[in-house]
Amino acid sequence: MTTPEFHSAAFDRASLTESPSYWDPATQCTVVYATPARERELWRDYARGACASYEKHGVAAALDLDALRTGHDTVLFAALVNSAGAVVGGLRARGPYRSADECHAVNEWDGQDGQAAVHKMVTDRIPFGVAEMKTAWVTDDPDENRRLTTAIARTPLHAMTLLDIQFIVATAASYVLKRWLSSGGLLATKIPATPYPDHRYDTKLAWWDRTTFTKHAEPSQVSAFFSEQRQLAETVPHLMGAPVTAPAL
Repeated sequence: MTTPEFHSAAFDRASLTESPSYWDPATQCTVVYATPARERELWRDYARGACASYEKHGVAAALDLDALRTGHDTVLFAALVNSAGAVVGGLRARGPYRSADECHAVNEWDGQDGQAAVHKMVTDRIPFGVAEMKTAWVTDDPDENRRLTTAIARTPLHAMTLLDIQFIVATAASYVLKRWLSSGGLLATKIPATPYPDHRYDTKLAWWDRTTFTKHAEPSQVSAFFSEQRQLAETVPHLMGAPVTAPAL
């Protein structure tokens, strides 16, 4: 499998002009949020890691190699960088969408029961801002995998703030989404699973709502999120959207 190389692309939508970051003590990683155009080397490392991870797990067919090469549809990506400077996990965001027809999740249900319902769910949320998280991966190191996944699960929350939108949508195999939902995501239980990228997988749909995630997230995830938000606000306060009110203790 050929690893994609980055080529600059013109963005026709709002994107980050800085690369905010915070330190995650649980993983001993710096989590960086950036655009492919601004952090080209970091994007290349993230893309290479994604290709290696997806190929190893036999799901390389789910990758959009052109998108990983050019970064043309990525409004921001998050990369977890360890103390050695290596990218050990990350994911990217598409959007914010102007139409449900842009949403990759809709295509994942092509020909399956539930596609119309997925389309409607996205359409109903478009006016409030919807982005889609894609191409998530973490290193297979068994000592680090769970901590990295827990940290990755919070990145949709920060993406909503940085993009100033209300909703994030994501799809993944059911067993993967269970780990992600620790940050307050909710499974779309009325949408039947789709065999994507192939019959070995039961892919499900989940949503994160910027206004309600604190009600559903694990307390440790909520605490970590607000700690990270304070770090982001200290470095680039003008990037932060309207604050989410912390729940009463």
